[in-house]
Amino acid sequence: MFLIAGLGNPGKFYKNNRHNIGYKIIDNIRDVYNFPDYTKKFKSEFSKSELNRNILFLLKPTTYMNNSGLALKEIKDFYNININNIYVIHDEIDLNQGLVKVKNGGGHNGHNGLKSIDSHIGKNYNRIRVGVSRPSKIFQENAYENISNWVLSDFTSDEKKQWLDKTIFDVSDMVVSLIMNQSDFYDKNV
Repeated sequence: MFLIAGLGNPGKFYKNNRHNIGYKIIDNIRDVYNFPDYTKKFKSEFSKSELNRNILFLLKPTTYMNNSGLALKEIKDFYNININNIYVIHDEIDLNQGLVKVKNGGGHNGHNGLKSIDSHIGKNYNRIRVGVSRPSKIFQENAYENISNWVLSDFTSDEKKQWLDKTIFDVSDMVVSLIMNQSDFYDKNV
């Protein structure tokens, strides 16, 4: 069993925010890999499917970013999911736009969604960090000096064309491949 959680905030107001890149990637995985429609479960939008004999759960917590850990704890405890089989996709301001890094464990770097998850399930889950960059000086002069305002602002149409759409597709494919390769490794060594 594997859990892929994308972080974001629910509702139309937040839909295209930088903070919601995790939601966007989960939606793309659901569409590309033909997961069933979401149901409301585990304080989330939830979908479950099987790929290559592995059960995969998709999760979009609806608790708002700052309480994402509540949703992850519920599903982790209900299905007894190993923390090493949990992948959390989130925005990262300290990576350039479109750059992606994967790591297991680590700090939260001030990200409130990760703080909440760390406090509810521990730190040894896998993090898919998707770069949204910090605001440029141009934006800082236009009231984006506050990081919260930056991550809660919408992607521009130029960003969508230049890197966002491709990154969403590439990360979706990469996450599923990581899980399938990990599960193949486990299958071969059982």
